[in-house]
Amino acid sequence: MTETRSKDLIAALDEASLSRFHLRAVLVSGMGFFTDAYDLFIIGIASTLIVKQWNLSTGQLSLLNSTMLGAAFLGALVFGRFADLIGRKRVYWMVAAIMVVGALGSALSPSLWVLILFRFVLGFGVGGDYPVSAVLMSEYANRKDRGKLVGMVFGTQALGLIVGPLIALALLGGGASDDVAWRVMLGLGAVPAAAVVYLRRKMPESPRYQIQIQGQAAQAAAQMSGFTGGQVGGNGSGGLRHEMGLRAFLTNRRWLITLAGTAGTWFLLDYAYYGNTISTPQILSLISPSASTMTKIALQLAIFVVAAVPGYILAIATLDKIGHRKLQLTGFAMMALCFLIIAAVPGLTTAVAPFLIVYGVSYFFTEFGPNMTTFVMPSELYPVTMRATGHGISAGVGKLGAFIGVFLFPALQSSFGLRGTLLLTAGVSVLGLALTRVLPEPAGRSLDDISGGEDVVPAPALMLQRRRARLASRKGNQEHPVKPGQRSASAAVRE
Repeated sequence: MTETRSKDLIAALDEASLSRFHLRAVLVSGMGFFTDAYDLFIIGIASTLIVKQWNLSTGQLSLLNSTMLGAAFLGALVFGRFADLIGRKRVYWMVAAIMVVGALGSALSPSLWVLILFRFVLGFGVGGDYPVSAVLMSEYANRKDRGKLVGMVFGTQALGLIVGPLIALALLGGGASDDVAWRVMLGLGAVPAAAVVYLRRKMPESPRYQIQIQGQAAQAAAQMSGFTGGQVGGNGSGGLRHEMGLRAFLTNRRWLITLAGTAGTWFLLDYAYYGNTISTPQILSLISPSASTMTKIALQLAIFVVAAVPGYILAIATLDKIGHRKLQLTGFAMMALCFLIIAAVPGLTTAVAPFLIVYGVSYFFTEFGPNMTTFVMPSELYPVTMRATGHGISAGVGKLGAFIGVFLFPALQSSFGLRGTLLLTAGVSVLGLALTRVLPEPAGRSLDDISGGEDVVPAPALMLQRRRARLASRKGNQEHPVKPGQRSASAAVRE
């Protein structure tokens, strides 16, 4: 491991060699994201047991499976914005604490509506974890390996997809009752989340956030030197302060187009991905009605291990070489092709082996494509003042797509059949391919270069601007006292 020192800590971060501190950051963020994935997807298995125990209707099943995703939509929006206003670190451990409460409450729920309530709490925390996990890792990363590092965080989703079915098989195979099995499945999500709360409180704040938003260059340099064991250091000189309000961000044509690309493609991807993944047990029931619950869980696990996991691994290994945008285009194209084949070829939805092969290929290119890149790219494309906000909006809109996909899947299947439902999914994938084309390629570029510095204000100019605003505020307040219900001059300036 080489030592990287520079007067400009931001440049030092961009050019730092891949080292142990990067992997430490991946581990802490990844543990949280593993929990996110486990909690999001385990309900697909647990609900097959709950529906028999509580005699749920189709509407109740849809609501149970999709509630957490609807809450994740809100959590991503709220905590993404908070992470830009109060700092990444505070939100980082707060969302993990919410996840602990949600998982334990879900496991102990005495009725459907209490379970739905705690699934909502859990989803709110999970949604908030998306932007902070991605953005904090992106801001720690160097420019050369940023996609790989953020991708490694996202890749822990693969473990969540595998561990859930394994736990289900172990519980049911060991003779646990359906009631005990689903409660243990949901409650185990609290264990890694509790560990994450402790670990995240030990992590330093993002040095880019400290320098470019808070203006705390010395503190950032000291914390980064300690976190990296002296490998990366600098006094922060040369780091430009950033200033952009939410209104300016949401009315800027460039950022609106970027949001349409990152949020729109994530929406389309999650509609297809979550609708199919959480509904996989139901899909397998349609393909093989006589299969037992254990057999369907085993088939779902096989799809994840054989098709999804290699996709995650290959995406992490090649993301920065191929390009993030190009990989997303390729993945959407292959997803569309696979779903079209399933829908167009007669008899494919009734033949288990051929169906699983094509379905598995679609899973591979989902992971080796937009499921990975829709998480990575929003953490790179936005300026530091709006990075978590932009990612949070993108993730939230994505989870809205997931909510719609999961909620509508049973109804669509009843109306159009499995072939018609997957044909619609193919069309959604084509739309994702088209929308990806509005996005730039961020691979190998520094974060400041990607954002273009549109919200950059040199520190002296920023200080002068704020000093003038304060003076104008004092003068205005002395001449015209603020009446109840009016805004002060300083409030108007901040807005």
